[in-house]
Amino acid sequence: MGNLKQRWGITNNFQFVIILIVFALTGSTSAYLAKPVLAWIGITRDTFSPLLYWPLYVVLIFPIYQVLLLSYGFIFGQFKFFWWFEKKMLKSLGLGFLFKNEKPSE
Repeated sequence: MGNLKQRWGITNNFQFVIILIVFALTGSTSAYLAKPVLAWIGITRDTFSPLLYWPLYVVLIFPIYQVLLLSYGFIFGQFKFFWWFEKKMLKSLGLGFLFKNEKPSE
């Protein structure tokens, strides 16, 4: 716990707990919402092969997760942390071009 708090720049346990709650809610909600979105598009387990359905399901979770992470972060008062986390995650996935070049924080 101490290593994460230090790496994330968190100063107290309350903020740490709130951040873990946001991660848990985001993961659960994005997995829950992906199925109805696929069904709305017309993709269900009955109409598609599992070899196509599950990869599409996982790929759809990613953008839903990104939006929900920032939304829940805002609701729980941790938007600044999750905006930083979002940029760091997308840059590590090779999507850093989405953000203008910023000075690294010191």
